[in-house]
Amino acid sequence: MGGEEDDEPPSKRVKASSRELRGLSNVECLKEPSNCSFSLSMARPLALVGDDEVIGSKGVKKVEFVRIIAEALYSLGYSKTGAYLEEESGIPFHSSVVTVFIQQILDGSWDESLASLHKIGIVDETIIKLACFIILQQKFFELLDGEKVMDALKTLRTEIAPLSINNIRVRELSSLILSPSHRVIDGISGQEMAKSKPRSELLEDLQKLFPPTVMIPEKRLLQLVEQALDLQRDTCLFHNSLGGETSLLTDHRCGRDKIPSETVQILTDHHNEVWYLQYSKNGKYLASSSSDHSAIIWEVNLEGRVSLKHRLIGHQKPVSCVSWSPDDDQILTCGAEEVIRRWDVSSGECLQVYEKGLIGSISCSWSRDGKWIFSGLTDRSITMWDLDGKEMDCLKGQKTLRISDLQTTSDGKLITICKENTIVILDRESGAERCIKEDQTIVSFTLSGDNKFLLVSLVNEELHLWSIQGHVRFISKYRGHRRSRFIVRACFGGCQQAFIASGSEDSQIYIWHRGSGELIETLGGHSGAVNCVSWNPTNPHMLASASDDRTIRIWGLNHVDIKSNSCIHHCNGAN
Repeated sequence: MGGEEDDEPPSKRVKASSRELRGLSNVECLKEPSNCSFSLSMARPLALVGDDEVIGSKGVKKVEFVRIIAEALYSLGYSKTGAYLEEESGIPFHSSVVTVFIQQILDGSWDESLASLHKIGIVDETIIKLACFIILQQKFFELLDGEKVMDALKTLRTEIAPLSINNIRVRELSSLILSPSHRVIDGISGQEMAKSKPRSELLEDLQKLFPPTVMIPEKRLLQLVEQALDLQRDTCLFHNSLGGETSLLTDHRCGRDKIPSETVQILTDHHNEVWYLQYSKNGKYLASSSSDHSAIIWEVNLEGRVSLKHRLIGHQKPVSCVSWSPDDDQILTCGAEEVIRRWDVSSGECLQVYEKGLIGSISCSWSRDGKWIFSGLTDRSITMWDLDGKEMDCLKGQKTLRISDLQTTSDGKLITICKENTIVILDRESGAERCIKEDQTIVSFTLSGDNKFLLVSLVNEELHLWSIQGHVRFISKYRGHRRSRFIVRACFGGCQQAFIASGSEDSQIYIWHRGSGELIETLGGHSGAVNCVSWNPTNPHMLASASDDRTIRIWGLNHVDIKSNSCIHHCNGAN
């Protein structure tokens, strides 16, 4: 691909057809479009191969394949190589009519571009009218920029208005003639406009409007490659890495060593069954609660080692659950049918106690802004408190059960179990309710980190995944764990929350691949029922489990240090 032309200076190697006639990225050429010439491949007619010719086993059209390769070459700056590809393959990147149209846009030849627009193969008249509007709007702005107010007014009246689309926009444009300082929001980019945009951006707007057969979407080949990589990662049962390079030269595969399956630490500071645990949102802390009437805040150092930070004493009954504030600076603990306490994470000081006469609390949660606290009560109502303990509202009726979970979404909706087999998603502002109805009794539920999914644990030893974005719909189910008597909790976790983990009454932890539903790991080590699991949201290789055997196990990657006698560290609270 060299030839004599390879000896030319680099500045002369870039031809107008490569990037400028794509109209998207050749800034230097766009500044003076009249000085740019067509490429060799566009300067003479090319013999097109048959449009129906396919390559590969999936029926990929050769014409489309070559065109997106050419677009990739041009976007990478390999202008001459792209031109040679067009010439040798006989497949032009753009048709000759589209090439002329692009050059007319770059030259500001508006009348000619409108004429070419009707010849480039777009059959949808609505798209043609919208494209005309965009082009004429640019013409209007450029006339105003050149202080040709009367010509701009003529364009508005005789060319833009007769299109009879977007009359509100037409009125906004007319206001610019009367008040040049007025600002108009661009309908494509959403940005303020008071003057014309670069013609390269105009071409980008037109490209988004046109069918891809007319103008190849920018960086289309790169998009397809990225989609293929995403698909490989999504279907990889063990993909659990935050970063790292992905090679295009081999298919993506991860091994089981990416799943936290090795006990790296055992925490033994609780004196009775550990019922609940949850990592903070920033991953720096772990909170646990126990039937020993206490809760503990654990600190996670940079190496992933966990140490006791504060033991929270004050409850007179077992502590059933905890809830981190949105900023992780405070934490709520809920005594079983008792009171709710709010604690300062830094000092371990109890800041407030929330109680309502003889009515006990069974669940707790924060509002999205951290200014309010919600509690589910034994009378099946939900109470909202301010931070100082003043009751602000009470949702009466059957809003919660005696044994129930309560969570709040990022947009302020309350989620609770209102009947044995029904979860309600309540919008407090509008009063609207959406329900998830199961055929079996609901044991517990957990909300995904992106607030789009709900994982429901059922009495029949199944976990159900539901989408709660828009219309509630069932996604998939997970089976394998054991539950007959106790509340067993599950969680989302891993990189992009690609896994589901659950405790089990058979003393094990079960991990499924979220997308496929396949059980990929079973972790043994506890000697009692595993009541709750929590995956560190910032470290996909760190999992915690709470058990009736009075311990918390921290799970990490299966990398045994051969220099030590044991890779398990027991912690009794000492740093």
